[in-house]
This record gives sequence, structure tokens and C-alpha cells, in this order.
Amino acid sequence: MDITRRDLFAAGGKLLILASVGATLEQITGAAPPSEAYQAAEHWWGMIIDIDKCIGCGNCVRACSNENKVPKGYFRTWVERYEVNEGTHPEEVQPHVESPEGGINGFPPSTREDLKSFFVPKLCNHCAESPCVQVCPVGATFISPDGVVLVDQNYCLGCRYCIQACPYGCRYLHPETNTADKCTLCYHRITKGLTTACCENCPTGARLLVDFKNPKDPVHELLRANKLQVLKPYMATRAKVFYKDLDGSVR
Repeated sequence: MDITRRDLFAAGGKLLILASVGATLEQITGAAPPSEAYQAAEHWWGMIIDIDKCIGCGNCVRACSNENKVPKGYFRTWVERYEVNEGTHPEEVQPHVESPEGGINGFPPSTREDLKSFFVPKLCNHCAESPCVQVCPVGATFISPDGVVLVDQNYCLGCRYCIQACPYGCRYLHPETNTADKCTLCYHRITKGLTTACCENCPTGARLLVDFKNPKDPVHELLRANKLQVLKPYMATRAKVFYKDLDGSVR
């Protein structure tokens, strides 16, 4: 292939046919290329997380780790517990935040009964205007035609620019490959009609994989009927992970 990956995925985020990346999909995600029935241009993937439903059990973190062979001590998704004083303006609150081992083993009981406590799952936001894509000097980080931010480890230099640029702290340098790694939204699963490992293993349905291009997807009704927010909206990344009933104290 003579064309570079940066040329192939056109820095403006234009949608291209999935056949362009099919040959390297196995190298990027560890999966065989999608079937011919999957039309990438017909999808635009994201996720909705219902804060009120998350119980901090860690099932999602364990499922992600097992599914994607995440190295010990690193996380593609993790859960944080927030504890805040009730009755104060959320924007003025300095919350106590903890995430023991990424929440992979759940959380011990809270010792502060006077504080409001809730859990916030986090992962790559698969931004439509991704800072990580913009700073990668070789185009190793790119946006797939269906809106998933991926990393081609064959191109990655391990320079850490993308790790520093991510405002959500969702990237890490893989200790064995010395290349950038993060959530792929289980691309090897969703292109075959499956949901992500974290969504599949959530016992309360706190996570929901959504397709913004599918007119029948429940995401459209959820957006109309509920207050949904993204993390750090002031960053203008056009994040595609939306949170329902997100407390204002969440950073």
C-alpha cells in the first residue's frame, strides 16, 4: 500500500468505505475483517452511561480486561467513585474521587454516610474531533469510517503525544509493545453485530452501545427525553460517550 494512513483517513474525518482498512483490521484490533454485510458508512457508534444504574461492581472492567487482554495494572475502561457533600452547588464542590485498581474488584463500603456517593464509568470518548488524532505525527491514531478511534500499532512510534493530548486520561503505553493502547469500543465485536464486552456484562444495564445513524436506535428517544451530557464539554471534542444524570461535580 503506497498511500499513507494519514492520507487514507483524510484528516478532516471524512467517511471512507471499510474496505480501505479491512486488510489491516486484524493487526489493529486482533479481529478478522468485518463481513461484507457490514456497511461502515451506515453506522456512527457511541455509548450512553446511566449514572443512577451503575453499582460499581467492576463487571465491566473485568470483562474488558478479559476480552481485550489488557495488561495487569492498565485499563481500557475503569470506574470511579465520587463522594460529595449534598446541598452545595455542584460546580463549587471538590469531590473525593477514588478508583482502587480501576474498580476491577468493586469498591469497599463507603465510610462517609454524610456524603452523596455515586459511580462514574469512564473510557475513551471516541471523539469526532479527537485531539489524539490531531497530534499523532504518523497517523497511527485515526477515526474509522463508523466513528471509532483506533490505533494501528504497526505505525505507532510510542511517542506518547496522543496520551498527553487526551483530556480524558483514557490512553496508556502498552508495557509490552511500547505503543499507545486504549478502548476500541470492542470494534471486533460491534462490526459483527455484537455489543461491547462491558455492555454485555453490566448487570444493571448502566451501559448502552448506541448507533447515532440508526433511526430505530433508542438513543434518539433517550436524547429527547433525558438530560444527557458529555465529560468536559468545554474541550469541544464532540465526544460520543453520553452520561445520563451526570452530577455537576464530575470532572
